[in-house]
Amino acid sequence: MEQEFLQALQAFYYEGKSIMSNEEFDNLKEELMWEGSSVVMLSADEQRFLEASMAYVSGTPLLSDKEFDELKQKLKADGSEIVVEGPRCSLRSRKVYSDLSVDYLKMFLLNVPAAVVALGLFFFLDDITGFEITYLLELPEPFSFIFTWFAALPLILWLSFTLTNAVVKDVLILVGVCPNCGTENNSFFGSILSISSGGSTNNVKCSNCGSALVYDSKTRLITLPEGSEA
Repeated sequence: MEQEFLQALQAFYYEGKSIMSNEEFDNLKEELMWEGSSVVMLSADEQRFLEASMAYVSGTPLLSDKEFDELKQKLKADGSEIVVEGPRCSLRSRKVYSDLSVDYLKMFLLNVPAAVVALGLFFFLDDITGFEITYLLELPEPFSFIFTWFAALPLILWLSFTLTNAVVKDVLILVGVCPNCGTENNSFFGSILSISSGGSTNNVKCSNCGSALVYDSKTRLITLPEGSEA
């Protein structure tokens, strides 16, 4: 059904014809949504990428190699899971690759230390004001709710993000599987207290097999250096 859905999109947007009625298309889309299919929830670029991939396999490419690579790179930068592939070998470069994706959990956890400091400052301010903040938090509803969710919490979040950005800048944490053994490894890109991680590429040693890996934040690829065994 997912293939029929994509074929209908391809025929409509690229060939200007319908291979099914509007009612049939809507019923197909609704059924896929009920079954939890990710295809109908894709962005326009993701749908275009899947359509281009399917057309290429069928021998009627919709995009040039350059356009396809640019679209794939854009989706990688946007954090789309559609373009993430496992370890594979390139016959042209004779290298083994694996895709990288953003580790949003670890990037979020970077704010935890600053959040603890922000909470400490919040309680310190409460103490030196004679617990005036506590008094505001204990006001009758809806005043307590309004103060908590629209004043106290936004202030704490703003302080934590401000403190984190003062220490860590241009942060990007990428995760991908080792092309040699399949173990997930992370790499940090950015600067801590103005000390840079070293540019757009990092050299990482696999935590499981010890393979030397090259992480590229621009292409979002892991590469086994030439001469490495895979």
